[in-house]
Amino acid sequence: MIMTIQTLVNKSSAAWEGWNNLGYEVRTRILRHWSEQLTTESHAMVEFQCRHAKEHVAPTLLMPGPTGETNELYCAGRGSFIIIADSDTSMVALVGQLSAALVTGNTVYVCLPADYPVKAKDLVAQLEQSGCAGGVITAIDNDQLADLVSHPSVAGVAYAGKLSTTQALSRQLAARDGLLAQLISETDTDKLPVIGSPTYSLRFVTERTRTINITAVGGNATLLELGSGEEH
Repeated sequence: MIMTIQTLVNKSSAAWEGWNNLGYEVRTRILRHWSEQLTTESHAMVEFQCRHAKEHVAPTLLMPGPTGETNELYCAGRGSFIIIADSDTSMVALVGQLSAALVTGNTVYVCLPADYPVKAKDLVAQLEQSGCAGGVITAIDNDQLADLVSHPSVAGVAYAGKLSTTQALSRQLAARDGLLAQLISETDTDKLPVIGSPTYSLRFVTERTRTINITAVGGNATLLELGSGEEH
């Protein structure tokens, strides 16, 4: 039975907080377990994304603040991303998109053409067997894609394929209601200059600050947490 768009959104949103709060180390361990089933090239791509996310995304930075106050700057996942590939998009590119989105704390919907070498539902099964909770990765059909891209709760779209499709997705995201969504596009599916960038994972995160007033009653009380993105 095909789920309604709102049911898909509810399922992914419910899974997001738990996945995002697992932390980088646990998410990396799950993804590395998944990568053991992949080809050498795809396994290397998972390692690449996890390694660079550890460098650019995982650290929590301590910022100066008034006496009695601690300020921390850290990165968190934006929410739910749609991952899209064309028929001729390499598996390495798809794996790069998936691993970057997941390791940074996002949940994902995967939409693949019927003739793609792997089925989206098989990717879901692989990742859930590797440790992802239900709802962290969801397979969607092509006839659900347009409505999901337009849904205001979707944080962004990662696409690898044609420039014309990139432009169409950009127009669709710009026309929707609600918060602006991120479009992360790779149009050179041979050399992968975007997916292969060491800072690719930064496209999937939002920065947040956490303020802790250590002089509050009871001590160590978190008073304020702000982010540049909205939680779902």
